[in-house]
Parts: sequence; structure tokens; C-alpha cells
Amino acid sequence: MIKWRIVVISCWVAVIIVGALASSQLSSLLTTSLTVPGTSSAQADSILIHKFHENIEGTFTVVVPFKQATKGQIKGFERAIAKAAAAIPTGTISEERAVDGVLYANVNTSLDLGKAAHVTDDLRRALADHGLSSALVTGPPALQHDITPVLTSDLHRGELLAVVLALLLLIAVLGVCWAVLIPYLVALATTAGTLSVVYLLAHRFLMVLYVPNVIELIGLALAIDYSLLIVHRFRAEINKGGVNVQDAIVKTMFSAGRTVVLSGFAVAIGLATLFIVPVPFVRSLGAAGLVVPIFSVASALTLQPALLSLLGRRGVQPFGIRGLMLRREISTGTWARIARGVIRRPVVVLISTVVILLGATSSVFWLQLTPGSVTAVPQQIEAAHALTLVSGRVGPGVITPIQIIIDTGRSHGATTKAASLARLDLAETILKDPEVFVVAIGHTKPFEDSSRRYEQILVISREAFGSAGSQNLVRTLRDDVVPNAKLTSGSTIYVGGAPAQGVDFLNSVYGSFPWIVLLALVLAYGVLLRAFRSLVLPLLAALLDLVSVGVAYGFLVLVFRFGVGSSILGTYRVSQIEGWVPVFLFAMLFGLSMDYEVFIVSRMREAWIQGATNPEAIVEGLTNTGGVVTSAALIMVVALSGLVFGHIAGLQELGVGLALGVLVDATIVRGLLLPSIMTLLGRWNWWLPGPVARLLRTTASPLEPREARQ
Repeated sequence: MIKWRIVVISCWVAVIIVGALASSQLSSLLTTSLTVPGTSSAQADSILIHKFHENIEGTFTVVVPFKQATKGQIKGFERAIAKAAAAIPTGTISEERAVDGVLYANVNTSLDLGKAAHVTDDLRRALADHGLSSALVTGPPALQHDITPVLTSDLHRGELLAVVLALLLLIAVLGVCWAVLIPYLVALATTAGTLSVVYLLAHRFLMVLYVPNVIELIGLALAIDYSLLIVHRFRAEINKGGVNVQDAIVKTMFSAGRTVVLSGFAVAIGLATLFIVPVPFVRSLGAAGLVVPIFSVASALTLQPALLSLLGRRGVQPFGIRGLMLRREISTGTWARIARGVIRRPVVVLISTVVILLGATSSVFWLQLTPGSVTAVPQQIEAAHALTLVSGRVGPGVITPIQIIIDTGRSHGATTKAASLARLDLAETILKDPEVFVVAIGHTKPFEDSSRRYEQILVISREAFGSAGSQNLVRTLRDDVVPNAKLTSGSTIYVGGAPAQGVDFLNSVYGSFPWIVLLALVLAYGVLLRAFRSLVLPLLAALLDLVSVGVAYGFLVLVFRFGVGSSILGTYRVSQIEGWVPVFLFAMLFGLSMDYEVFIVSRMREAWIQGATNPEAIVEGLTNTGGVVTSAALIMVVALSGLVFGHIAGLQELGVGLALGVLVDATIVRGLLLPSIMTLLGRWNWWLPGPVARLLRTTASPLEPREARQ
């Protein structure tokens, strides 16, 4: 990298240019679809599309408010909506209703969610052209269309905030020197490379609308973390005296570079487990997130040494503000004192930290999930305003009804008297449920398809999409009502619609979640087993990762459900957390927690190999890495603030969970809990028996006598 530094830098400049071009065109390829292939709701949706020519994700809802209107005026509104609907591809009216001063009409299209979102403005212009300038447009396509510029604005504002605050932290840590620019160049290369790959993936696979916000801010944080570690180690090497720049870089990459590779692999492991989830929405986040550590490591191992060789010794020497990490005598620093204090009273520290962490985790018992929220979105956008209007006037479940599809098994099977009686009996049974607001049936469109084989029953809940009541209603229909329905012979029932799709989304995601946790633990243990040459330390690392994740879940509930600090942070108050957040939070935080574990324990391992006792190794490791790990965590928190201060509930939840989880992990968990346990374990920390070592093709680390190296 040093020899070919001009070529290396030129290649990364090309990557940055390609990434900028890809980023400008990426949003048009993204979606918010929650579809879950192979589920009952997906089967119902397929029938609705092909037989009823209805498309849940491609349907707009036009809302026309009025104070007083005659039947003739309402008919005029309906004709104008029909003409406007004809102005967009495959647009047809599937349902119209006037209730309590509001006319709402569903404009159905055969377009997928992304393409339907692109014609939102066309529909709005057509409505205005036909005299309905007061009409509002909502529905899944309109929500995606209106949220996209909000996400873009949040991203730009979040990046600016993160860059400025991170710069202040880097100056505080490294001082005023040219080296503070290196983390930004590495971060720019990382995000550009990641966006280029995501752009290619989005042409073949579903990629969620939140991807740019997630990968750019997390990529910024991760790249700065890795770059800071390398700069810190390079400065230590170059200040030893008698070492030239090239040798210092080689020694830095041999130690810190290897740590970065292992850390990036740990982060990648956590995110790779998301591919187990059979849901395109979650897999897209996993794929995008997986590319981030790959490019972070690649840029840190190639671009960073090239830049360091250009800057040389003078590039890392501060002028003016010297920075906290320039202290030459670190043996008397804050982290040295903390480490020695923990070693003196390990039991007290262990019990105290466990009590604190359990208290922070306890609120997780009040964690409730939703597939998505149609209310916790910026209310200034038209789609949200229309949704609030029709929900307040008509009912929160009217926009997203449950659609029960009955397949009678034969053409004209729905027209028989027996089928009609069975449908009526089923509708009456459903209406008895206190969660049900309206049940609609009929013998004409949209209740029967053209072949008269399929019937549709519309069930409108009293609660909004994703709420606990709406989810319970779907489960009641599937588990109790449908199995006991008295249908004609050969008939099959599918429960579909947006609420059912949401329930299937949560079932599929959390049906896979235990396997995600198990796979992450097994893979992480296997990787760290060889890296640490210990049977015990990888297990301890995995358990502490779970502690950090539990604390992050607890903070989610405290902030978003109970409102602790929400007024300061400007976050939403919601009773449920969006379902994708805890899963992605686990995968990401598990990797980042392992990241910090690798930074600290690798340095302890170096000291142990060089002959230090267990207490000496703990002090050496924390003394040399505690400051850089804490600084990296603070920079991570700063970068994630771009998510917290945005306007989308799910991204706020992810930002708060990651930021607070990382902060607790880097301070309380790794700074206090880890060394207290390692002190109590003593010589067992470094035990790797011969048979296991031979299997791993590494050197054994026998359990030494109690009196040795103490």
C-alpha cells in the first residue's frame, strides 16, 4: 500500500465518484414493502391482484373533505376522482364511501409500490385539474413518496451534525493535526463503496427505503472508529524514536490492522445472520449493513496506510491543541486508575454493575412490537394529514381493512345459496368481535371476482394498522373464527390485507430470531476462540454482548414508551416499537460490542504473551485501549445522533438503541464488568487445551499452576 500509494488513492477516488453517482439515483429503486412470501397474507394478496385486480401496495386513497354536500355534489366528486384515476397507469376506483363530512375513494393500480409512488404527483395534479384541489392523497404509495424527501433531508442534516461533532471529538482526542482528516476520507470511501454495491443490489432485490440513512451514518461511525484506532497506534509507534515512517506503518498494521480485520469480521457476523429471516425487508437491511464493515476494513487496510505514508511523522504531530491521547505517561491516567481499582475490588464492582445493568434492562418486559406505524410519521406531509383526517372522521382501520378471501374451488361457486348463507354467517360471527368496526359483504364488485369463484369480506378494525388490537383481531380470525366457519365443501379461506401482512411480517421475523441469536453466538465464539486462544474469553464476550443488547432494548422502552428523555431528544411517544428495529439492533450491536471486546482483549492478550500476569495484562489492556475505545464509542454515538434527530420513528428507535447500547457497552460493560470478571477468573482466562489448539491449528495455552504468573 505504501509503495503503490498513488494507485491506491486513485482507485478510491474512482470509488467515491461512482458512489456519488449511485447515491443520486438510489432512492428511486427503494421501497417500504412489508411483503412476506409464502404466507397466508401473500396468498390472499396474489388472489386480490390476479382475480380482483386489487393491489394493496399499489392502492391510493383519495380523501375529499366537505362541510355540507348534496348527493348530486358527492356524485360529482366521485366522477372527478374516476377521471383523475384514469390519468395514471391502470388506475381504477375499487371503493368509494362518504361518511361524516369526508368522501374517501380507493384508487387501485397494478403497479408495485415503488412505481406507484412515482405517479403520486400525477394523481394529485389530475385531481386538481378536475376541480378537486382540496383533495388529499394517502395510501402506501403516497406515504412512500412523501417520506422520501423527509428521509433525504434528515440524512443531510444528520450527516452535517455528525461530521461537525465528530470533528470536535477527534480534535479533542488527537489534537489539531492533519491526521484528523484521515478518518473522514476513510469514511467517505466506505460509504461510497457501500452505496455503489447497494445500488447494484437494488436492481435485483428489494431494498428498503431506510438503507441510505442507515449505511451512511453507521458507515461514517464505523470507518472513523477503525481509522482512529490505526492513527492512535501509528502515533504510538512513530513516537518511540528511531523508527522511520514505513516501519511504523508496518508495525501499526501488523497489530492494529489485524485487530480491525477481526473487528470488522465480528460486525459482519452479526449482520450476516439477518439472511436467516425469510423477509425481504429485513434481508435488505442485512445485505446493506453487511457491505459496510467490508468496505470499512478494506479502506482502513488500503487507503489509510497510503494516506499515513503521505502525511508522515509531521502529519500526526499536533500543533496548538495537543489532544488527550498525546499523554506519554499513560500508566497514571484515568483508565489505569480504573483498571487498578477494579482489580482491587472485583466482587464489589461486579455486583454493582450487574445491579445497574439489570435495572436498565428490566423495562424490556414492557416491550411491544408493531410491523410499522402509519401515525408516527411527520404530520406535515400530505399523506399523513389525509390519513389523520379520514381516521378521525371515519375510523383508524378504514384505510387498511382486513381482506378475507374465500376460494369456493369452482367457477360460480360464490353464487350458490349455500355459499351466500355461509358468507353471511361468517360475517355475522366476525361482527360479534368487539375489535370489529364494520364488516362489508356483497354479490358485486369488489366482493366477487369476474369468475364468481372467489368471494371477499372486508373487515375494518376499530384500531389502526399495527396496533395490538389490530394484530389480535387478525390472530382471532385465523385461530378461532376461520377454522370454525361453516363453508361449502372444497372452500378455502385466506386472511389478507395490510393488518394480516403485518402479523405475518412479525411472525416470520421473530420465528427466525432465536436462530439468529444462536448462529451469531456460535460464529462469534468460533472466530474469537482462535483469535484469543482461550475457551473462556469468547464465551464471556458473547454473554456480555447479550447484556449490552438487553440494555439497549430496555432503553428503547424507557425512551419511546415511557417517554424518559423523549422531550429532550425530540423523539416520538409510541406504545410499540417497530418490529424490524430490535432484530437489526441485535445484529448491529452484537457486532459493535464484539468490536470493542476485540480492541481491549487483543491488547490484554499481547501483554499476557509478553509475560505479564493476569492482573498486569488487564491493566495493560485497559490502560492502552480504554481511552481509544471510549473515544470511538463517543464518535459512534455522535454519528448515530443523525438518526435520533430525524423524523422517522423506526430510525429514531434504531439510533437511540444503538447509541445508548454502544455507550453503555464501551464504558460500564467493557470498562468495569469485563475486567472484574476477568480478575475473578484469573488463569482460566487464557486456557486453551492442546487438543482444541491442534484442531484450530494454533498454539496451545495450557492452564498454568495457580502460583504461576500471578
